[in-house]
Amino acid sequence: MDSPVQILGPDGRPLPAAGRSKASMLSGSQMSPYDAADIFSGHMEAWRPYLWSPDAQLNLYRDRIVSRVRDLVRNDGWAAGTVTRTLDNAIGANFRPLSKPDFRALAQMTGNPAFDADWADEFGRAVEAAYRRWSNDPGRWCDAQRHLNVSQLMRLAFRHKLVDGDALAILRWMPDRVGYGRARYATVLQLIDPDRLSNPYQMFDQLHTRGGVVIDDFGAATAYWIRKAHQGDWWSAAQSMTWEQIPRETAWGRPIVVHDFEPERAGQHRGGAGIFTPIVQRLKMLVKYDSTELDAAIVNAIFGAYIESPFDPELVQSAMGDAAEINQYQTLRTDFHQERRIMLGEARMPILFPGERINAVNATRPAANFKDFESAVLRNVASGTGLSAQQVSNDWSDVNYSSARGALLEAWKTLSRRREEFAQNFAQPVFAAWLEEAFEVEDFPLPAGAPEFVEARAAYSRARWMGPGRGWIDPTKEKEGAILGMDAGLSTLENEAAENAGEDWEDMLDQRAREVAGFKSRGLPPPTWANLGGMPSRQTVTAPEDS
Repeated sequence: MDSPVQILGPDGRPLPAAGRSKASMLSGSQMSPYDAADIFSGHMEAWRPYLWSPDAQLNLYRDRIVSRVRDLVRNDGWAAGTVTRTLDNAIGANFRPLSKPDFRALAQMTGNPAFDADWADEFGRAVEAAYRRWSNDPGRWCDAQRHLNVSQLMRLAFRHKLVDGDALAILRWMPDRVGYGRARYATVLQLIDPDRLSNPYQMFDQLHTRGGVVIDDFGAATAYWIRKAHQGDWWSAAQSMTWEQIPRETAWGRPIVVHDFEPERAGQHRGGAGIFTPIVQRLKMLVKYDSTELDAAIVNAIFGAYIESPFDPELVQSAMGDAAEINQYQTLRTDFHQERRIMLGEARMPILFPGERINAVNATRPAANFKDFESAVLRNVASGTGLSAQQVSNDWSDVNYSSARGALLEAWKTLSRRREEFAQNFAQPVFAAWLEEAFEVEDFPLPAGAPEFVEARAAYSRARWMGPGRGWIDPTKEKEGAILGMDAGLSTLENEAAENAGEDWEDMLDQRAREVAGFKSRGLPPPTWANLGGMPSRQTVTAPEDS
């Protein structure tokens, strides 16, 4: 048997046998307890993202992300429609509070039994009436720009939260607006573009300043650095380079700056750049693909046919010089097409010269897999934004009642959660600030010994915010279910009216009472829903089957 070959070193001695590296020894075994921690496989070795802090991972790149998202929302119908449907379902056109003072907490605080459910109902009605005077004043005194009412301001703020990641406003005190024929309240809401919230002179984040938010040692916001003008306002160059530090609240707790965002990690102080951030790349790819297919289809539609000839005048002449036969052939072709203009009605007959033929372009656009690609991207968009795929695409052709209702119920959970968070973090501080002034302006029904507003701010300003209803897919099935739920004590008229119709249950009852009285005054038989004879009679209704 041949002896093994040995490799000698510079000193003439055999080199030791090469040991196996750690990576090679473990190449066929588990490299770590978790596949997610693998750093040797070809699939994972190059994937080593940096472990950013909550503010550092966003604040350095926020402007770039937001500018791209805004461009998509401005110019792409899918993105614009997604924002519009989220706004319409979460905020709607009449986002308003239903005052629900915590009478139990007030009774416990004061020991006064006059704080009961009847008082809460009377107080709530008075507060809601006063709120409507402020929020829906035709003079728009509630808006610093005097352009929008409060519901519209709330909708715009929520739009900023969806697109930019932040909803930002300042509660101004403008007593100069109060007067006869003018404003009744000095509380004014001013929406601020989130771009104006930034560190002075674009400095990097500091220990107590993060993305324009001034924080204390515990991370609580105490003030905000806000530019006096947007950095894109070339006509206000001096003001765009001037920052003003505005405190979060007054010494007695009245909100001054209202800042709402959806944090993704503990210790985060700015919004995560909106709901489109995880999908902006794929949505941009869809926009590009869609434009490419459209351009190709247009070109194919315009360039429908062409005439093929065995000779080209310029190329042949340059190649063969003054060949008499070729020149004569091309001259004959030109004369033929100029003279043979045979028309049938207003259409010219395609008569060809000998040697020519017509070739048609086969218009095969869009590509066969374009629809599948588009559907996959839109499902990704729907998943990232919390809507159903049908809501994003507005295509309901491939669903039945059960699947549509299931998809909408899942989307409604996200929409309801977003509405509630926005109501508590943005709308509620605005309502509480206005109510503090309203306690001084209005004569609300209060029992003797009632505490001052600042002593019981949370109890007095407690409210439920009303937005658009969920609506129905099959009204028969869903209304029957609502009736069964109320009869079984599992739901209330207030909940059903709010969720399904977006209405106030008391307003509905008042309207029904007026309608019943209207039937009686006109001598007309009342409808079955009036239930004037006692207990309701049940009717069995057969709902249509799923298609």
